[in-house]
Amino acid sequence: MNILIVEDETPAVQNLIALLKEIQADAAIAGVCTSVKESVKWLSENKADLILLDIHLSDGLSFRIFDKIQTNTPVIFTTAYNQFAIKAFELNSIDYLIKPIKTADFKKAIEKYKTLQQQSMPDFSQLINMLQHKEPEYKQRFSITYANKIKSLDVAEIAAFYILNKSVFMLGFDSTTYDISHALDQVEKELSPKMFFRINRQLIINYKAIENMYSMSNRSIKVELKVPLPVDSLVSIQRLFEFKKWIDQ
Repeated sequence: MNILIVEDETPAVQNLIALLKEIQADAAIAGVCTSVKESVKWLSENKADLILLDIHLSDGLSFRIFDKIQTNTPVIFTTAYNQFAIKAFELNSIDYLIKPIKTADFKKAIEKYKTLQQQSMPDFSQLINMLQHKEPEYKQRFSITYANKIKSLDVAEIAAFYILNKSVFMLGFDSTTYDISHALDQVEKELSPKMFFRINRQLIINYKAIENMYSMSNRSIKVELKVPLPVDSLVSIQRLFEFKKWIDQ
């Protein structure tokens, strides 16, 4: 078993070597790298069966290694930080060990590596690609009570959602207004960002409800809808850049 150690602290390197001698006596240290740059160069010229990889290196996060070079070599992360576990999963990670590394945990990680080698390494890339490109499921209709009746309204029939006097309302394309119990923050999360956009703290609009847009003296944009609104329809300065991207998509 040829192992590459990527670690910029000498005591940590020595500790990993000691653990390997104790747990996997036949393991050979193929190389020791202390930086992203050095690791990229090493991996472009050499091969290892396993990488023991710290996250914080002398010239940045070790994740940058995998932005610069492609490798299918399995990785065991050895770090003092736990907040990078999800990012580590996106790579060829088979374990994530927190420093100071316990012998029992290190042994389990090596055993996991050997078990995976006897089988086949899981194809994380296919799973990650699926997760990254899967279209989220957004709300298709709202159920509301109107005139003592329960009514279901498709989102395509809704021109806007707005806050007025601390209550949230839904405005249909037929100009009918519905008082709903949802918070506007929650409504925003449930709507497709391709169809709806929150232009300010009070108002979410449907793209198809836009009648006109006007450039204002303060470089902001005022939106006129096909149905009248009882609230301000000026795009907030904070949302202006995102609004222009939304309009152009």
